[in-house]
Amino acid sequence: MKLSRAQVRRQVHALPDLRFESQQLTSFAGLFLIQLLFQRLELKRRLRQCFQHLRTSRAYDHAHLVLALIVHLLTGFRRLRDLRYYRDDPMVQRVLGLSRLPDVATISRLLATAGAHGVEALRRLCRQLVLERLAPLGLWRITLDFDGSVLGTGRWAEGTAVGFNRRKKGQRSYYPLFCTVAQTGQVFDVLHRPGNVHDSKGARDFILACIQHLRAVVPGIQIEVRMDSAFFSDELVDLLDELGVEFTISVPFERFIELKGMIEKRRQWQRWNADVAYFEMPWKPKSWCQRYRFIVVRRQVVVRDKGPVQLDLFIPQTVDSEFKVLVTNRTIRAREVVAFHDGRGAQEAVFAELKSQGQLDYVPTKTLAGNQVYLLSAILAYNLNRELQMATQPQDRTTTTQRAPLWKFERLETVRRKFLQRAGRFSQPQGRLTLTLSANAEVRDELLQYRDELLRAA
Repeated sequence: MKLSRAQVRRQVHALPDLRFESQQLTSFAGLFLIQLLFQRLELKRRLRQCFQHLRTSRAYDHAHLVLALIVHLLTGFRRLRDLRYYRDDPMVQRVLGLSRLPDVATISRLLATAGAHGVEALRRLCRQLVLERLAPLGLWRITLDFDGSVLGTGRWAEGTAVGFNRRKKGQRSYYPLFCTVAQTGQVFDVLHRPGNVHDSKGARDFILACIQHLRAVVPGIQIEVRMDSAFFSDELVDLLDELGVEFTISVPFERFIELKGMIEKRRQWQRWNADVAYFEMPWKPKSWCQRYRFIVVRRQVVVRDKGPVQLDLFIPQTVDSEFKVLVTNRTIRAREVVAFHDGRGAQEAVFAELKSQGQLDYVPTKTLAGNQVYLLSAILAYNLNRELQMATQPQDRTTTTQRAPLWKFERLETVRRKFLQRAGRFSQPQGRLTLTLSANAEVRDELLQYRDELLRAA
């Protein structure tokens, strides 16, 4: 229907008077879906079990603390003190099962007293939630990616240390090691470490534990592992091969002088496309007893001009070559091995979303246990966003060569804008609790779809 200018435009001059009253208004009506998800996963009960050794007679316990942190991060807040801006929100109170939210001092005290046992139980719960999603998928293969990520802080905190940091030299940091599942894009487990350790510190036992946890729940599954050159060692390669795990690991070929010479002398390369070529070579380090496949990849890249930015219509681009060497025990074609290994770049997107939207890089307290609980709460919030979408949406993909996630996930910031950060009002017409939202057809349809799928899944 065509509308006239008079029907669309209006004159607005007066400013409204402001009035602040205690009403049942919420800024996060979409948390209704998170409440349903918590109930479906029985998250409150399971969090109480994680901290059942910390008996307390106080009004708040550690289970409420973790739930509050998860909701805090899902709604987009960062600092603990930001809780004061929504502490009277009735939807948040209902999700947490509280009539009054804790203050910052209470949260800090509970974080400091979580203890190593509580942290380990919380790690176990993170793994269990991911395994419960993987088990019914009926996958033949599960792909694990391992890598570390720096979590810097501008102040002293227990367990931090000064490590290598190109951007902020001398900054104290943690350097946890993450294990992510490629098929669901979730964080499976994390090993918390100080910032001055090498990537491989504690990696062997951590990788072995992740494989054992996975096989205990999904027996007979073929496990695939992808890692960068920091994890390259004959001990780890032999261990993975003995366990029947298929792997691809980047080779730090700068440590092997003979490799450089072999690559420079190579004349016959197999062409993949206009920019990428590769070849296999029958080589192994002298200290190794067993031979594995070594694949060399050459990629043509454009070198950026370091001079002043000018119109370069008549300046030819400089093209250079980047080289990469992979070691693997996989028996598929070499180009499929390379494509599979390149898929591990999706893990960087996981880290980016965890830090930019999940506040993973925030160090809230001076205690190690408190910071570990906050980090695990950020991982739980991130994984629950993925779980919400997997529980309510059909799979978008089958298994690809690069092992892309089976769902096309929406980022947490998108979910916030579309659903979570929606204004609403609680009322009780005829004694029935009702949450009223604005009459937006798109929001209504998607919210009802999410709600119906969650209720059906329960």
